[in-house]
This record gives sequence, structure tokens and C-alpha cells, in this order.
Amino acid sequence: MAVFRRWRWLPGARLGQFMHSEVSAAPSDDPLASPASLYPPVVASLTAKSKIAKLRRREEYYKSIHNAATVEEKLAIYGKRQRRKYVVYPQTWAINADRWYQHFTKTVFVPGLPASVSVSEEDKKDSMDWAELRSLVCEVLLQEHYYQRKKRPKLFRISDQGPAAFVTQVGPKLAAHLASLNPALGSSSFIDFKPDVHFYWLRGETVVPRGHRYGRIDPLRFQIDDKPLCQIRMRKQLSEFEPLDYLGPGDIPVIQHLPDKLPLFKRQYENKIFIGSQISDPCCYGHTQFHLLPERVKRERLIRLNLTDQIDVPYRANAIGSLFAWTGAQAMYQGFWSEDDVTQPFVSQAVIFEGRYCAFFCYQLNTLALTVEADQNNPRRNICWGTESKPLYESIENNDVKGFNDEVLAQFVKFLLNKPKEL
Repeated sequence: MAVFRRWRWLPGARLGQFMHSEVSAAPSDDPLASPASLYPPVVASLTAKSKIAKLRRREEYYKSIHNAATVEEKLAIYGKRQRRKYVVYPQTWAINADRWYQHFTKTVFVPGLPASVSVSEEDKKDSMDWAELRSLVCEVLLQEHYYQRKKRPKLFRISDQGPAAFVTQVGPKLAAHLASLNPALGSSSFIDFKPDVHFYWLRGETVVPRGHRYGRIDPLRFQIDDKPLCQIRMRKQLSEFEPLDYLGPGDIPVIQHLPDKLPLFKRQYENKIFIGSQISDPCCYGHTQFHLLPERVKRERLIRLNLTDQIDVPYRANAIGSLFAWTGAQAMYQGFWSEDDVTQPFVSQAVIFEGRYCAFFCYQLNTLALTVEADQNNPRRNICWGTESKPLYESIENNDVKGFNDEVLAQFVKFLLNKPKEL
């Protein structure tokens, strides 16, 4: 049975006081303009578990990074949320690791080197004193392999005595010798020995398998902690090898499995982005890194295990991982990130040694938009150029270097002579 309720009459009240009309809105001269709202907009809750609430939390997070006053604040907000992340090791002996690293970093690998850093016949006929450069490299080789008496190394530590010391010395010595031909290697550059290089980024999505966040969709988080033997930084950026929208030949491998299958392991610690120096350092652009592969990936060991097709895989994996982390950190030092993509390419080089063998690589960072949302309409791709490993020399016998490879030396010099456009 319906219950009748009377209207209660309030003394002095009129019906118009409780009704909203157009007259109560702010007047406007434009007849087509909508009246100003008297109420705040209806937005989703920041604490709810709905999809629209998650979207609003993400927008507020992006807005806080965009509104950060300095790069330091932007990086602090970007890496503030700590969750379990995959730790990517540039120097790895996993099978076909280079294909996984291409997928993680959206990098296409191009065999060979760009034309601007390739050695031509004119470079070999240049007026440069090649005999002096050859004697300088041979002197460093003999100093570290023949002259010094060293103790017997521990297992898997043979490279720490001879090759590691050689790589640490030959790069800076050649750079100092060529500083007169390349002003970028002079007083405006800086050499770091065993610096820490870190980079943190998001790529792909997964469903949380267990825990209190079970069933939620989370981005895959990655962290690279690299430590090259030495690296050269400078005040101006190297010239780009190709335009920003250059796609390059070939395709990027698509891996449908989780990184656990590589294998990679998850850890939770501080999200770090670091190029080897502080943000206030004027030498904030990279020139060349020098790496040494560990004993576990020596070609003699791979041949003994019948893995001859994997001989150059550690070189490519090391180059892609290390140079992506270095160029990505350089870009974020300039204020770019996944939702504010780069407007210019970031270029760096690497020389990777393994005993008496070495390979040369160039990397051009064209995009940081690697998250699922940012990568939907992003045709850009990062590009890595590289050569196959070649021997620098054949052997060292009786205080003499046998079979010295002049082509490798010429490519080494060509890398160090690469300079920005302004110089």
C-alpha cells in the first residue's frame, strides 16, 4: 500500500530557490557558448579498483612527470615506483641472446657499419703516420703480455691480467694521440674508467600470476646495470648516422615468451638511470665505450661445445644492451622519456674485445616510446650497426707481435676520429 507523504511548506521559501535555471549561470555574450558549470567536473576516484580509476592514476602520474621543474625531479618521479623487474646483463652467454635484446629494446641489427665511419681506400692512403700508430698499439700489447711478470690467474680470470689492462690503456692512448686531428677528444672530453651505467625502462605487459595483486595487468620492467672498462664522453653529440625516421633493413624479432625463458631473473631495488656522471656535468654525450667479454664466451670454449654459430652472438648482445642503456640514459638526461619521445637521434659507438679479437658497433637511439600505450602508433626503431669479430694480431712471440691486422687498427682510428658536425 502506497504511503502518501505531504509536502512540507517552509515559511518564506519560494519554489524558484530550489530549481536550477539558465538565469543562475554566468551570462555569456556568445549565444552558441555553453553556460559555465557551477559544479566541479566528475572524475574517477584515485583509490578505486576500477579501470577508469587506474587510467586516472596513470594520467596523474604522467602529469607529475611533465610538470617537473628539473630533470632531477623528473627522473626521481619516473623511478619512484619500485616493483620487481628483470635485470638485463649485457655480457651474457645465453643462446641467441641478441635476438631477445633486440626485442626488449626495439632495435634492428644491420650488418656492417655506416658510411661515415667505414674505412675507405682514401683513409688508408691518408697522410697519417700509420707506422707510429702501429708501434703505439704494439708497445701496449707487449707491455701487458710480455714485459710484466704476473702471477698465475685464477679460473676464468685470465682476461683480467692481459686483455683487460690492454683495453684500458689502448683506447685513451690512441685518443690522446689523435686529439690534434679530432678536437672533440681534447680538453672538451672526459674518460671514465670502469664507470657505472644504468638504465630503467618498460616494455610489454604481463598478468600478475600470484600475490595480493593477482590477475592485474602490469608492464614488464627492465633494468640494465653496465660497467664498461672505459668510455669517452664529450660536450657535443656525435653526428647522426641516419635520419630520425629511418627504419633500416630487416625486422625486429618478436619473442612471445616471458624473459624468464632466456633466462632473466627478477629483482627489486632502486630504479637507476645514470650515464657515468651527474646531470650537471657538461660532458653529457657519449662518444665510444670499450668492453671486454668474459672468459665464458671465448670462441675456443664455444667451438669445443659445438656452438660455432654463437661465436658473434655475445658481441651483438653486449653492443645492443650497453649502447641502448648509454644512449637511453643520455636522452633522459635531456628530459625525454617514453611519453615525451626524442626529437633528435642519440648516437654512440662501442669497441668490444675478446682476447685478441674485437668487433665494432654503432648505435642510434631513435625512440624511447617502448611502453604498450606509447608504441601503438610509433613507427620508429632503434638501429645497431656492427661488424663480425676480427683478430687484432696472431700471436706474441719473442718480444714481437706477429700478424698485426692493419684493417682493425684503421677502423679503430676511424671510430676515434668521428666528431660532431659543429667541429
